[in-house]
Amino acid sequence: MFPLTADTMQIIAAAIFAVALIHTFTVKQFERLSARFPRHAGAFHLLGEVEVVFGFWAIVLVLLMALIQDGASALTYAESRNYTEPLFVFVVMVVAGTRPILQAVQQSVDFIARVAPVRSVLASTWLSFAAIPLLGSLITEPAAMTIAALMLAPRVFRAGVPEPLKYFGLGVLFVNVSIGGTLTSFAAPPVLMVADAWSWNSAFMAKTFGWKAALAVLVNATAAVVLLRKHLADDVAPASPDERLCTVPKTIIAIHIAFLAAVVLLAHHPVAFLALFLMFLGFTQAYERHQDTLILKEALLVAFFLAGLVVIGGMQQWWLEPIVSRMSAGVLFFGAAALTAVTDNAALTYLGSLVKGISDEAKYSLVAGAVAGGGLTVIANAPNPAGVALLRSGFDDGTIGAGGLLLGAMAPTAVALAAFWML
Repeated sequence: MFPLTADTMQIIAAAIFAVALIHTFTVKQFERLSARFPRHAGAFHLLGEVEVVFGFWAIVLVLLMALIQDGASALTYAESRNYTEPLFVFVVMVVAGTRPILQAVQQSVDFIARVAPVRSVLASTWLSFAAIPLLGSLITEPAAMTIAALMLAPRVFRAGVPEPLKYFGLGVLFVNVSIGGTLTSFAAPPVLMVADAWSWNSAFMAKTFGWKAALAVLVNATAAVVLLRKHLADDVAPASPDERLCTVPKTIIAIHIAFLAAVVLLAHHPVAFLALFLMFLGFTQAYERHQDTLILKEALLVAFFLAGLVVIGGMQQWWLEPIVSRMSAGVLFFGAAALTAVTDNAALTYLGSLVKGISDEAKYSLVAGAVAGGGLTVIANAPNPAGVALLRSGFDDGTIGAGGLLLGAMAPTAVALAAFWML
């Protein structure tokens, strides 16, 4: 038996990465197998959860590393990865998905919708597709994705809406969240990876990327509402007395907003934001009557997905970095958008930040392409798994097909690419 080198292990990791990608495109097949073989339905259903895919194959990778090399090497590699982002996404999803936060956003959206010169349901849907993704530049993209998904679920991602339109709406949501966080230097993961290395502050982001992203977001949101308008039911009548009793007091809302703001400010300090999260859980228990069921399961699945991507993605640099470094600025723009479909856009921009002597034009092309392509697949942008976890029940078979998402995101991605390339 020949001794395996690090390069051989990287090749194995690349093969597992490819298998995981294929797995994401075939999750619907596992759901069908669960119905065909009821004896093993649980196992097939588990493998049919798109959020499980990369976590599952990351475990396979670590086990193979332990068998091929040794257990200590496998544990050392797994423990060397940075899990701050999965932990943050878990915490911010739970906090942002609470009734007080959603009620505050809903009240703001309803107020604007009432004064808009169109049907209120059209205005509120448009705001959910446009304003909330842009708000991600302040509250971070994972929080914006969580709030927007929960706001849109009962209106757009439900029975009665044609499946192609739901996939188009999902594509618009994912693309808008991906580019909507570029008005600042701290909210979008792919921007955060290069901000310090390239000295990009929020003023630079707003001037160079933000206004272009905002225009693309508005165009995409308008297109989504125009196509969906016939399938959006008018809002129901004002709340009944029993429903009004569930209204959350302003003090509770303010405390929840303060927790969310603190978590966002401490996004790069997991010990601190996890401590805050434990306090938050205690607070929700103390005032349980003002809470809905916390989305702990959904958030844990998303964190598992992202942690798996961190483990597997950490061994893909050997083939990704040469590709990025050899592209001209023009090719890099479209190449980054394409590569983002098969790898997390934050990982892609991080690799770009390691390239020595990269020109300012190439820097712009890399980041613009990476954020524009952030809606093409579930793994393209860190918040996407959160959207999938919260919205999949509204799709056929309770799953979101990778092919459907890719097709649905094509048009909004083209709008984003055109905005960054032509403006």
